[in-house]
Amino acid sequence: MLRLDNDETLRENIQQVKDWIEADGLGTVNKVDTNFFGRRRLAYEIDGQREGYYVIFHAEIDGTANEEIERELRLAPFVLRHLIIRGDE
Repeated sequence: MLRLDNDETLRENIQQVKDWIEADGLGTVNKVDTNFFGRRRLAYEIDGQREGYYVIFHAEIDGTANEEIERELRLAPFVLRHLIIRGDE
C-alpha cells in the first residue's frame, strides 16, 4: 500500500518500486495493477495517513532477491504496508 499524496507522486513511486525489482537483474515486472483496489480508506491510521493506494505488482523475482526487495520496501517512506507472496506456477 502506497502513501497517497497526488497522482504524479504515485506514478513516480510505482516506477521506483518497479526499478528496484528490475535492478541488477533481480526480476522482471510483468504487470502493474492499480485498479484492483485502488484508493481506499484505511481501517486504522498508519503514519498519520487515513487513506492509501493499493498497487499489485505481478513479477518474476529470483528467490535470492526477496531479501533485498523486502529491505527496500521496508525503508521506503512512501510504502505504508507491503506483502510479497508466491503466485501459482
